[in-house]
Amino acid sequence: MVATVLRLRYRLLANSLTRSPWQLVGFIVGMLGALWVIGLVVAGLVAVGILQDLDAIRAIAVVAGSALLLGWTLGPLIVSGSDGMVDADRLAPFPFSRRQLMIALAGTGLTGIPGIATAVTALASIALWVRWPLAAVFAVPMVVVAVLTCVVVSRLVTTVTTRFSGRRRGQEVLGTILIGLLIMTGPILTGVLGLVDAADDLPARLEAAGTILGWTPIGAAWAVPGDVAAQAWLPALCKTVIAVATLAALWFVWARALHSSAGTRPRTASRTVKSGALGLFGAMPTGGVGATWARSLNGWLRDPRYLRQLIFIPLFPALFAFTTGVDGFMFGASPVLVALILAIAGYADISYDGTAFASVLSSGITGRADRWGRTLGAGSVGVPAVVAVAIVVAAISDAWDRLPAVLGASLGLLLVGYGASAVSSALLVVPVPRAGDSPFKTVPGQTFASGMLVFVVMAACVVLAAPALVLATISLVTASAPLGAASLVVGIVVGSGVIVAGVIVGGRTLDRSGPGLLLRIKAFPI
Repeated sequence: MVATVLRLRYRLLANSLTRSPWQLVGFIVGMLGALWVIGLVVAGLVAVGILQDLDAIRAIAVVAGSALLLGWTLGPLIVSGSDGMVDADRLAPFPFSRRQLMIALAGTGLTGIPGIATAVTALASIALWVRWPLAAVFAVPMVVVAVLTCVVVSRLVTTVTTRFSGRRRGQEVLGTILIGLLIMTGPILTGVLGLVDAADDLPARLEAAGTILGWTPIGAAWAVPGDVAAQAWLPALCKTVIAVATLAALWFVWARALHSSAGTRPRTASRTVKSGALGLFGAMPTGGVGATWARSLNGWLRDPRYLRQLIFIPLFPALFAFTTGVDGFMFGASPVLVALILAIAGYADISYDGTAFASVLSSGITGRADRWGRTLGAGSVGVPAVVAVAIVVAAISDAWDRLPAVLGASLGLLLVGYGASAVSSALLVVPVPRAGDSPFKTVPGQTFASGMLVFVVMAACVVLAAPALVLATISLVTASAPLGAASLVVGIVVGSGVIVAGVIVGGRTLDRSGPGLLLRIKAFPI
């Protein structure tokens, strides 16, 4: 069926060209222009592979590959409807499964003129590694992953922008992305202007950009052959995992987007759901702690009001990478700032329940079980995120010796934040957007006092995490590895103790204050 779709696509193209001689002339001119550009690119890649050293080749490969992926991402936004002969709407009446539909759409994207040009150019990039035969061998599967990532992300952007732009969830997701891009506009411009001003150091800046992009989903696939050529096997393995995981994640998100679109909705009525499939509620332990854990984790993974907190995970490292460079102190300390933001994200967690908090009270769950469940839900997202950021920052800045100290400060701050939030969210509720509203909506009822409460909780977190922070600071200043390891141990031990104390105190507080919190939530202006 997929092959039939591809044949029909080319038959439609041939029919449209034969109806208009001028359209055929334009198509031929466009093809000749594309071939000319491809020829120049191939010649340039061969020259770079022969004349440049390994560091320059690695930087050029990663930066150029990242720019290629960026072009495929922005292309559907800039030139909408450029390839509308085969899309989800046109294929919706036919009995395609979702997998067949996705393969057909990906195949049409890959066999179009941009897809063919991208595939040829990407394959030509193997010429960069002719002096390193093993790297050239590894470049072949990485090129396939990179090209498929370009096609899939283009189809995903097309689906999201055409289907979700008028829906609430789509507006929230696109709004969150837009906010992140707007925040990053200043640092990006600063970095670009600095790059231009330091034109004499352009190769070094290019290599630094390649190093950073190589550890991101944007450029990981293009960085693997360079690491193989340099015999950096562990980074090569890690970047291979990042590249493959990125493609798998994009494919999954695209499948979900198509499932939610009008093109596939008529077939969802016949979908068979396995009996007893409860999602996270079926995977977590039974009882009050497990149920609250599953509900909290669902919120962190699906509720835009929680998801907007996660935008700071990549934001701080990228911000300081552009402004101070990857060797700067602030870039190395960015995991600590990420931990601080995630630590206070749930300082008034019950506020997001809204009037549904009544069901929590009526269920008879104890305050301690509720505190444990919410802490475990937040920790299931926050702890892996902070550890991942710390490792990536250490890898980019080549500062593995500072990793224990940074992890000690970050985890110590994050864990004490969970303990402090277990108490504060049993005492405080603040006006927040309701479930279903945009997370950026202005909420009535907010006052200066309620806005300052977050800073009170933040100060408490810093004070409670002081032992780990002081040890980590001394370790970084004196380059003492034992103190770095001590800060990691102290951060985990003190943070765990604060969590236990916070759950006990917050649980008892919630048992007493629960009905009053519900009354205050109901009294908020709508």
